[in-house]
Amino acid sequence: MFEEFMGIPAHPLVVHAAVVFVPLLALLTIGYALVAPIRPHTRWVLGLLALGAPVFALLAKLSGDAFFDRMRAANRVTPEFVPTLETHQGFGDDTLWATIALAIVALALVWFVPPTTAPTKATEAGVDDGRRGRALTLTLQVLSLVAAVIAVYYVIRTGDSGAKAVWTGQ
Repeated sequence: MFEEFMGIPAHPLVVHAAVVFVPLLALLTIGYALVAPIRPHTRWVLGLLALGAPVFALLAKLSGDAFFDRMRAANRVTPEFVPTLETHQGFGDDTLWATIALAIVALALVWFVPPTTAPTKATEAGVDDGRRGRALTLTLQVLSLVAAVIAVYYVIRTGDSGAKAVWTGQ
């Protein structure tokens, strides 16, 4: 299922979607977390990216696993080259988990951090939930920075190890 698309190995095609959408998710998560004026304009886009980017990371991983298995079954991978590809697979696994973590943080931002600074019904009624809200926002801001950096790091490491594997040969 994840091996080919129209006769072309699916992995190189799907990888490009992950390489675009995961860093885009990271950038928009940081923007939403730190730049309050863009929140109303990017809320739904961030939510959709948070749902889509992990899917593309998963498809890249599954198609890569299928591609590797097919190449091994056809004896097109030398035993000396297997550790290189397994290293690439490991980075792909880490990228998937980092993307899932980033998506969870992004969805938490969308859910818990209001897109505007308008007073809520609780503050209008005299209930001071401002401190709790600020603490949660600050926590999510820090988590978004950390998760975004980690996800982009693993996208770069995965892509670099894959490119080196392709260009150094079997």
